[in-house]
Amino acid sequence: MTSTEVVLVGADGCKAGWIAVRREHGSTPRNPGSTPRNPGSTPQVEVFASFAALLKASPDNAIVAVDMPIGLPEFSSKGGRGPEALVRPLLGARQSSVFSIPSRAALYADTSDFTTVEAWYAGHRKASDLARATSDPPRGVSIQAFGIFSKIREIDALLIARPDLRGRVFESHPEVAFCRLNGNQAMQLPKKIRGSINPAGMAERKALLCRHGYDMGFLDQPPPRGAAADDFLDAAVMMLIAGRIASGRAKPFPNPPLADGRGIPVAIWA
Repeated sequence: MTSTEVVLVGADGCKAGWIAVRREHGSTPRNPGSTPRNPGSTPQVEVFASFAALLKASPDNAIVAVDMPIGLPEFSSKGGRGPEALVRPLLGARQSSVFSIPSRAALYADTSDFTTVEAWYAGHRKASDLARATSDPPRGVSIQAFGIFSKIREIDALLIARPDLRGRVFESHPEVAFCRLNGNQAMQLPKKIRGSINPAGMAERKALLCRHGYDMGFLDQPPPRGAAADDFLDAAVMMLIAGRIASGRAKPFPNPPLADGRGIPVAIWA
């Protein structure tokens, strides 16, 4: 079996910026039907202040799977950009974790660094007004979605400025990833309940990650400063999706991917 060395990176946004789980020299088979025999070096976890810094710390051949929407619609239709409506039915009770992304105009409605709560809510209202004006049926912006707008813009700006990254940085989603790695069966338990970590849900996901090559000692370590325990697990499963993409075993939703107005691919990979 011939193989090529690649660097696999799984990333997720966190309070301090971005958490990344990386295998520096993972060996991945060229044959899409094959399973990697050599999982590569021991994974490492690190937090980066920006997505650009994360990319700079990774070799040019790195494949990055990130839990963040990539590709923005000019006009938002019911159900989202397209990928969301395709993956939600896979997730059963977990489908609420997939939320729709509003238009590019709404994402860029207010790019301020909010220094007060009042400014934050004013920015949210501005984004919601633009989202309603560019959607059918008219729909505002959830607080949850608004909270990651700056991170979506980080990746968007990089993919606009550097088209070469579009074949190396891929959108995924943790619950879709766990589902696909679990034989297309969604996780039974939530990671969080009322905003707090659910230990049973975390244990369910850790057990699945260990079945796919992780060591429990690695997963049980405290997350780096500035990242939460669920961010860490999400980055860990993203790295497995990066491996599936590199080996040709991942599936995009939709297949083939769509493209936004800037030519950026639009798909959730898993």
